[in-house]
Amino acid sequence: MDRLAQTFARARAENRACFVAYLCAGDPDFDTSLAACRAVLQNGVDILELGVPFSDPLADGLTNQLAAQRALAAGADSGRVLAQVARLRAEFPAVPLVFYTYYNLVFTHGVDNYVARARAAGLDAMLVLDLPPEESAEFHAACEKHGLKTVLIVAPTTPDARIATIAADTTGFIYYASREGVTGVRDQLAADIPQAVARIKARAPLPVVVGFGISTRAHVASVAAHADGAVVGSALVNCIRDHLGAPEKIAAAIGAKARDLAAGARRS
Repeated sequence: MDRLAQTFARARAENRACFVAYLCAGDPDFDTSLAACRAVLQNGVDILELGVPFSDPLADGLTNQLAAQRALAAGADSGRVLAQVARLRAEFPAVPLVFYTYYNLVFTHGVDNYVARARAAGLDAMLVLDLPPEESAEFHAACEKHGLKTVLIVAPTTPDARIATIAADTTGFIYYASREGVTGVRDQLAADIPQAVARIKARAPLPVVVGFGISTRAHVASVAAHADGAVVGSALVNCIRDHLGAPEKIAAAIGAKARDLAAGARRS
């Protein structure tokens, strides 16, 4: 069963974009992170992107760096992250779960072994931020072998010819990072998102989701008018940061934020 394809098809049939949420697994601890994931999935999130905590998250801004630090300090490791996937899969059998990770975390466990374990836990796809197509043969072979979808990134500076190369290695969806630099909340969206999405779609017959800097319902609505999905990360992670002194309030706060953002995915 291809949960990703079914989710994008359902959203198209309902005349909306998919709402994709990013949370760092294990932030600020296993149980609270699990509760936060449940809260967003119960409040309009179509696809959950789980950041795998890493000590050197080069693509992440301060909000997500600190989330990774909190998770690591609480004991997050590959076993606990996969246990979190397994718990969420059991509770939300139809929701696609995607890893947002770095290649070091895959390679050090053995590529085939790690992909197999992730798939067995219930993961649907993996986005490896720092793995270029030219170096990804072993990883993509493991994903094909075990039935895990791949997600690759297109940047604002990606040439047209390279978009076609990226599309050839992508089996899940294409993630358009709408801004150069790192993740984080922004006051304004990048101005060229409609043109960028059109340029990608002309060269890639895959769903395109847009992330980096999307933080309000209005942002989600602007992206939903052109893309197949909108990704919000830091604005949700901030709900965890803002309630570290009262973790019992995190689920309610992040659920309310997710519900507000998800409303923007509905097209008029």
